[in-house]
Amino acid sequence: MQGGSSGIGYGLKYQARCISDVKADTDHTSFITGTLSLREENEVHLIRLSSGGTELICEGLFSHPNEIWDLASCPFDQRIFSTVFSTGESYGAAIWQIPELYGQLNSPQLERIASLDAHVAKINCVLWWPSGRHDKLLSIDDENIFLWTLDCSKKAAQVQSKESSGMLHYLSGGAWDPHDMNAVATTCESSVQFWDLRTMKKTNAIERAHIRNANYDMKKSHILVTAEDESGIHIWDLRKPKSPAKELPGHTHWTWAVTCNPEYDGLILVLSLSLPLSL
Repeated sequence: MQGGSSGIGYGLKYQARCISDVKADTDHTSFITGTLSLREENEVHLIRLSSGGTELICEGLFSHPNEIWDLASCPFDQRIFSTVFSTGESYGAAIWQIPELYGQLNSPQLERIASLDAHVAKINCVLWWPSGRHDKLLSIDDENIFLWTLDCSKKAAQVQSKESSGMLHYLSGGAWDPHDMNAVATTCESSVQFWDLRTMKKTNAIERAHIRNANYDMKKSHILVTAEDESGIHIWDLRKPKSPAKELPGHTHWTWAVTCNPEYDGLILVLSLSLPLSL
């Protein structure tokens, strides 16, 4: 771990494909990441930026039994997070709790609060409502969207409702509207689909090919940002979804992921294929 003009680095023992900011930790700049090793015991790292802002410090290192393909931190409890994992033969998802550390760096036992075990198809992601305490979770597989009721005190999760994406639509991910807990967007090869969670029915769609990722603007309602294979980044006003409100040029490679800064209006982080992160 080192600081300098080139930025701050943090080394992992194994490769990783997912990282999440710990939104509920309001006293620190914290992240949680999980590794993706086929042959070895995988790890979850709790990382914090030092008070001087010069290095990333490991605050906790925990064993995880399987390859971690998706990870998301609970927005109202900094010790709780979700993972989507692969056993090599199938995919699963679970909610975990980080144990109290009491000054110890290595604490190998994560507590499994609940398993999201109703899926048959390949699970792609778990979504938390980003704007505060909520007892609902979403999980998305290739074919279905599940709405769960989570009770952390009883260590239980139950399916409240489920809906299929329909024939010829293979879901890849989604985003939960921070301004409306009943609205969610899901991505697939040829469109973004919008759902009302009260009825689990589709309400609208943006028909556009090769959308990789979508994220809502935390500051402005009705604004969605999409990352697309060949067309880069587009900003949509969902009140007028027939065409994007704005295009962000400058990416010469496919864009794979996008996220809006929750604090600074108009600041967007983009992950582009074969290129470093760019703003």
